[in-house]
Amino acid sequence: MCGIAGIVLREGRVAEAELARMAGTLTHRGPEDQGTYIAGRFGIAHTRLAIIDLAGGHQPLFDAHRRYALVCNGEIYNYVELRAELEAAGARPLTHSDSEVALHGFAHWGPASFKRLHGMYAYALYDHTAEELWLVRDRLGIKPLYIARLPDRLLFASELKALLPLMPRRTVHADALAQFFQNQFSTGAQTVIDGVERVPAGCALRIGPDLSVRVHRYWSALDVRPRRGLTYADAVAEWETLFAQVMREHMRADVPYGVFLSGGVDSAVLLGQLRRLHTQAVRTFSIGWADARQRDELDEAAAMARLFEAEHTPIRMDAAAVFRRLPRAVWAADDLMRDYACLPTLALAEAAGRELKVVFSGEGGDEVFAGYGRYRPDLFERTFKSLRYPGSGGFRVRPELDPRWVARLFVPALQPALAAYREPVVRAWAQTPRDWSHLQRRQYVDLSTNLPDDLLVKADRMLMSFSVEGRVPFLDHRVVEFGLSLPDELKIQRDAGKVFLKRWAESFIPRAHLWQHKRGFHVPVGEWLRGPFVAALAQKLPQSAAIRAWCRLPAVEALLARQQARGDVTREVFSLLQFAIWHRLFIDGHGAVPSAEEDPLAWIA
Repeated sequence: MCGIAGIVLREGRVAEAELARMAGTLTHRGPEDQGTYIAGRFGIAHTRLAIIDLAGGHQPLFDAHRRYALVCNGEIYNYVELRAELEAAGARPLTHSDSEVALHGFAHWGPASFKRLHGMYAYALYDHTAEELWLVRDRLGIKPLYIARLPDRLLFASELKALLPLMPRRTVHADALAQFFQNQFSTGAQTVIDGVERVPAGCALRIGPDLSVRVHRYWSALDVRPRRGLTYADAVAEWETLFAQVMREHMRADVPYGVFLSGGVDSAVLLGQLRRLHTQAVRTFSIGWADARQRDELDEAAAMARLFEAEHTPIRMDAAAVFRRLPRAVWAADDLMRDYACLPTLALAEAAGRELKVVFSGEGGDEVFAGYGRYRPDLFERTFKSLRYPGSGGFRVRPELDPRWVARLFVPALQPALAAYREPVVRAWAQTPRDWSHLQRRQYVDLSTNLPDDLLVKADRMLMSFSVEGRVPFLDHRVVEFGLSLPDELKIQRDAGKVFLKRWAESFIPRAHLWQHKRGFHVPVGEWLRGPFVAALAQKLPQSAAIRAWCRLPAVEALLARQQARGDVTREVFSLLQFAIWHRLFIDGHGAVPSAEEDPLAWIA
């Protein structure tokens, strides 16, 4: 796992110092090695966290004739098979790095090579002969990749923060900011920094010498065809072979690994499969709360750890410990998002990073196998919401924040964008084939919006902020295609989701664990965001440049008073708090990096 960055100029020569500034913001992604390469108008940088070929995997990578240069962030899991095939075709790899198969694959198959790769990756490949740069991102968007198009150059990097040192100005994009407030994240190409774009998942960008950008989509979940009539027995026979291969590929590493273990189904399935395929005890980590009424999942996680004889570490955090991680979490994510789970995930990454470089986690299981309750509304709910909020089959129709407070809090210039919060969902719904069921459409909306731009931002950035690689087998594209294509009746029942996965897992996980009511992983921020902290926040928040620019101060004061009195506007308050910290770091700031624990109030203004 690594960080990549680069520059393509319209004319002139790339400055080594500018590449170094970009790479310097990514050392947390790759603290063990760094490399750069400049060829006139083209320059790339790489920071390395060594997972495979520890001694020989230095990047950039080149072919023997040095026509191609490559830097890669991520893992290509089927590199063993691809390397053998490419060597038989005449390729002569210079290292044992898994990333090198992307280079030789392109040399041999051209753009068709993108479909041959299994894994999570974002890489840049420069063709000296054609004077073209290819930026390639994995199918589901597990690994991040951003670009900024400027008049004289194109910049790219693994994280938004690596682009900022070379941006001529930093301004907030109103539409993306409104999405953050209303949906807890922004999605699509445009990020919250004006002029910075996400490279779409499943796409490759072909950048010419004139800085023209052509998009080549090499994979889409929209191509998955429903398999109505597939029986459970036939599905299991296919699944067992498929998932065993996926797990074997994901286990390829030259370093030890562990599991983030919740009290749910997905991480228990991963632990069970790792224990079956691995002879040694697996290292596991779980987190819960020391001072909250809300029940955590530590007991269920401990039971699974005992069942599979894992070497387990439970962690308990109180409110102060959680909140003191907020500045670091905001810095780590850098693509503005409000997901409370970032905070405990950051603490888990910090603990795991003291002894491991690789951790497995269960992201994607609910999206792929339909585990969420929102995937199975009753007919009345679906019909009512479809009529009142047309365009998405009644799916994801409510904003995150109370509309009454939205109208009061934010300046008039932001209100039109705030009112358009449903556009990403409506757009994704409209893309789905007509022969798909409502369930498949709901899955696709999440797979193309919430998953890459919220859950996977959390999974990648929180871990990488402590130099830990996260592996997510449920988001292998073969698993996604399998789960999305399953008939609805194999995925959901009236009172349960993820039916196929649970039935299959009954052979190695107790039924009581698999079929317990799904609670999800919740952080009790509502319990904690009261008292002296809110009183101090009321003094600090109006001083924020972000709040003063985008909010009405009397409404902010009223909001904080309401939270102190009733505690029922937690999302609204936390959103403003997080935006203020983010603005201080990335708009007003000059590259400051919060430590693992900081006073969040000190990072507001």
